[in-house]
Amino acid sequence: MRISDDKIEFFGNKDSLNYFIQMTDENDMEVMDGEVEAVRCLTGSDDWCVVTVKVDDWFQDLTPWEAPPVFGKTPFGSEASDTLKALTDELLPKLEKPGRRFYIAGYSLAGLFALWSIYESDAFCGAAAASPSVWYPGWIEYSEKKEAALDGDRKVPVYLSLGDREEKTKNQVMSKVGSCIKRQAEIFEDSDRQNTLEWNKGNHFVDSDKRTAKGIAWILASAKQ
Repeated sequence: MRISDDKIEFFGNKDSLNYFIQMTDENDMEVMDGEVEAVRCLTGSDDWCVVTVKVDDWFQDLTPWEAPPVFGKTPFGSEASDTLKALTDELLPKLEKPGRRFYIAGYSLAGLFALWSIYESDAFCGAAAASPSVWYPGWIEYSEKKEAALDGDRKVPVYLSLGDREEKTKNQVMSKVGSCIKRQAEIFEDSDRQNTLEWNKGNHFVDSDKRTAKGIAWILASAKQ
């Protein structure tokens, strides 16, 4: 994945030292104004900047290994490593400034990518994963193995959330999301990683902007502790 200038947008204070990288699709961009306003209301501050990066192929660019289709006929790919490399090698160097901290945020598959990124790179100081796709085949096993191998310096804060109706779906794979998010939180707790799991009202398609904003606000608060 190449990150050209036309794929990037800045929201908030570009002079801030707190930069959140958020992988997005068209649906995310349609509600970004709501997300920005929610972050501002939750934090009471403008000391942050969200940098959105438009994803070319949601089912390829954000997933770390191949998996069969879960809905429809589109399988998942294994291009997350290329996407992460583009972020760390192309985008972040352009945004670097003395004292600046980079975090990663995302919703749904972008939330899964955020979690995966903190295992595969030390570029980020925290992750806000709102309604992340932790049902992804093989994810929990991967997280268990990676978490156990980490030392304390790599255990950055992580925010998790899920809608209380997301597991109430007829899709057999996605219906595991409730048990998977609970297990994910347990993995973090067992390794003494600073984390939280917040439950929201509704299914997966409700208030994605507000849910992501809650994660960003929590990460900002944790950074001050």
